[in-house]
Amino acid sequence: MLLMEGRAPEQGVPARLPRLGFLGVGWIGRARMEALARSGAAEIAVLCDSSPDNLASAQASAPTALQTASFDAMLDQDIDGVVIATPSALHAEQSLRALARGKAVFCQKPLGRDAREAAGVVDAARQADRLLGVDLSYRFTQGAQAIKALLAEGALGQVQAVDLVFHNAYGPDKAWFYDPAQSGGGCLVDLGIHLVDLALWALDFPEVVDARGHLFAKGRRFADRAAEVEDLAFATLVLANGTVVRLACSWHLHAGQEAEISADFHGVEGGASLRNVAGSFYDFAAWSHRGTSRTALTEPPDDWGGGAVTDWARRLARSPGFDPVSERFVETALILDRIYDSADHQ
Repeated sequence: MLLMEGRAPEQGVPARLPRLGFLGVGWIGRARMEALARSGAAEIAVLCDSSPDNLASAQASAPTALQTASFDAMLDQDIDGVVIATPSALHAEQSLRALARGKAVFCQKPLGRDAREAAGVVDAARQADRLLGVDLSYRFTQGAQAIKALLAEGALGQVQAVDLVFHNAYGPDKAWFYDPAQSGGGCLVDLGIHLVDLALWALDFPEVVDARGHLFAKGRRFADRAAEVEDLAFATLVLANGTVVRLACSWHLHAGQEAEISADFHGVEGGASLRNVAGSFYDFAAWSHRGTSRTALTEPPDDWGGGAVTDWARRLARSPGFDPVSERFVETALILDRIYDSADHQ
């Protein structure tokens, strides 16, 4: 069962499936589109991408979808929402344009390059009374869902600490990721956003009273978010309830495997862990711990990649209006800004 903000999905059958436009159908956009098609939660109505090859590949998976030459032409169509999978610098502006035309929005992370941009989009969604979603997909792994359920029932007792890691030994293969004006930041924006979100979502978003980071760029201490992007980041968050959250993320680290991804929750009464399997970006297992023993919670396979967009589409079918849960996206962006600010002043 998928959980959002600790709530069970609403029941009921919508009058019709929402019609969606897909802006950007490269690898990630097409993967989300195909996941939605498999789920049956939405109609793939319109495709838009500057690459003919991307459009051809997407059309093969959505043969009845209309192709448009521009985003404005997409917004002119009879669609209920837009799924945005474009470079980060475009996310906020394209989300604002869609919301101004009365379309719901599901956007790849980050929603904005900083908290100011993210807040502008959330404010626009509130004013337009339209549903807003962001692809914070690791919430939807079976392991994360199982751990959140344990936390919600108090099985771990008071959580003293959370340790999270996301090392991508490849690093991004697009040049814009390494341009701060286009990306808004490096591995912290790209990977750390998932870690911050996963910890706070699992703990039901307690207040963060302190956030500090240590960032590095090509072996040097990171100096200026506007001038360079970090490829290695460490951060510590202190929560109002006393929990300490520590995270580490990187691009191109000598990890000995393609990826290292983990989340460990250390409670007074027990613990729980989520881990990727054999360096995979996709396969995860989870366990609960008590003393020196552990119990398996979940194991692969797990088709979780489209969980966030499918959940958004199903919520859109039930109600297209603004959900205050979207304000959490700004909270996460503010925490990232605080980590960058602390690193800038070291």
